[in-house]
Amino acid sequence: MDPDDEGWWCGICGNGIRLSRRTATGIKCPYGKPGDRLWVRETFALLGNEDGVCVDWNDNLQKGDEKSAAKIYRASCNQGDYGLWEVPDAADWKPKTDGLLYEGAWCPSIHMPQWASRILLEITDVRIERLRDITTEQAEAEGCFFTDYGRKCFHSGLGWRNVGDCEYPDAHHRQREGWMWGKTTSHEQCLGSARHAFGNLWEKTGGDWDANPWLWVVEFKQVT
Repeated sequence: MDPDDEGWWCGICGNGIRLSRRTATGIKCPYGKPGDRLWVRETFALLGNEDGVCVDWNDNLQKGDEKSAAKIYRASCNQGDYGLWEVPDAADWKPKTDGLLYEGAWCPSIHMPQWASRILLEITDVRIERLRDITTEQAEAEGCFFTDYGRKCFHSGLGWRNVGDCEYPDAHHRQREGWMWGKTTSHEQCLGSARHAFGNLWEKTGGDWDANPWLWVVEFKQVT
């Protein structure tokens, strides 16, 4: 990539990015092109009877036919008392049940077959951008969020309090930092913007925010 042509070559050339003005040679995106569909892997389990034979949602045996077995997904279940997993009574990926609990093993996402996937994505755009050009909206799409720790204001002598409970509703409210990408236990673990939170995540996972590398940006929509 020629940095002198930054404003020109950042355009789609076929299914890649053109390198320079003098050639139509492109770099093919290794993550796909617009229109490609991606199935999402996640931790899941198949329901079965006391003998370990798979069953469907009506408790019919599905021996030798795992594709027809009832499937549950850990991301949609809450772990309750005694380590039991509470399966939601109603969800768009299962029929209605009542108080279903699961205590079996989970299959890791890396071993999920395509037929067990409940989420299908379609790529809508592929481009390249500098890391630090990420917008607030993009950082939120990457999972950064505003926590309740940031929903506080401070006026001298009054201490931190909920903005809605402030005795001076028309005053300027200097709020605590409240952006983060994961679980927090204190406002001191939060940052001042979604972009800063994403930068923190980038560094935590071994990246170099200051290096500001070129990155593939792949946007997609959920189909199912």
